[in-house]
Amino acid sequence: MEKSAKAFLYQLLSTPSPTGFEIEGQRIWAKYVREYSDRVESDAYGSAWAVIEGKSPLKLMIEAHADEIGFMVKHITSEGFIHVDRIGGSDYATARGRKIIFQGDKGPVTGIIGNTAIHIRDRTGGEKAPEVHELYVDVGADSAKSVEALGLRVGHPAVYSVSVEEFGQDRLCGRALDNRIGGFIIAEVMRRLSKQKAKLPVTVIAANCVQEEIGGYGARMVTYRLEPDVAICLDVTHATDTPGIEKTKHGSVKLGGGPSVTHGTCCHPLVVQRIVKVADKEKIAIQHESSSRYSGTDTDSIYHVRAGTPSALISLPLRYMHSVVELVDLRDVENVISLLTAFALNMKPSDTFAHKI
Repeated sequence: MEKSAKAFLYQLLSTPSPTGFEIEGQRIWAKYVREYSDRVESDAYGSAWAVIEGKSPLKLMIEAHADEIGFMVKHITSEGFIHVDRIGGSDYATARGRKIIFQGDKGPVTGIIGNTAIHIRDRTGGEKAPEVHELYVDVGADSAKSVEALGLRVGHPAVYSVSVEEFGQDRLCGRALDNRIGGFIIAEVMRRLSKQKAKLPVTVIAANCVQEEIGGYGARMVTYRLEPDVAICLDVTHATDTPGIEKTKHGSVKLGGGPSVTHGTCCHPLVVQRIVKVADKEKIAIQHESSSRYSGTDTDSIYHVRAGTPSALISLPLRYMHSVVELVDLRDVENVISLLTAFALNMKPSDTFAHKI
């Protein structure tokens, strides 16, 4: 990974961007990708997209989501403790004893999600994880007024205070890999395509969309506005190669095994077929997943917009999704970048991906 790309990735992952509050991360993304695009634009809610004009007006959209899970101030007690609610699907079962960072009116505020010591907890009859409303956050205040003095009020967001770091061999761990690693990947695709612009057969749009974690609304807005002819959604998927996961229920996806391609429902068979063909041509190992009803990604929001957008889903294997720390393999990251780049370069201006009946 080039030095500038790595610096961009670390900055992107370190910038809090919970759903509804993505703007600072979006500015970082836009600044980086602007250098490799003909133009960068955005909409009212903060989704951003970069465009490279190809030899034809046929539009390929590659899309990732910019938001992350988190928490939000729900209530402040008279003693100065903060109760929170979830933003998106935060796993509050693992929250006690963790540090979080609030984005307040006066800047970041560190908090600790309280955890009563094991010595004095009532564990009669065993224990269960607290509900989210039972969690409380200590910000070093002794009254509601002193919390207010820190610049915090009901409605301010927070994320876990976790740094990104290289881990083991060729792996990366940290907060918000779901899915800001996707924003990094589509930016890197644009960087590579910008070097081959003279060969690019179609126009490519890299869209980094808001609000996936609460329903895929940003992707729907962008697809309606831009009307792509074909779309590939990029998200993460569960790596099922750790202990205790039943593959008969959740399929078999291995960290380091390459990009995962989804079949079924929102994914158009002809677009999927082309992805598989390109992967074979480029000798990129891929994995396969099925989607019987919905994918749980922005693809569900893209494919049925207007008259329909032929779409596919490529996923990056990820361990420990929606937990405090997530884990990816950088070899998978590289292979996803290579696959998306090759797909764009292998398109033809005549491609419609329409079934003949």
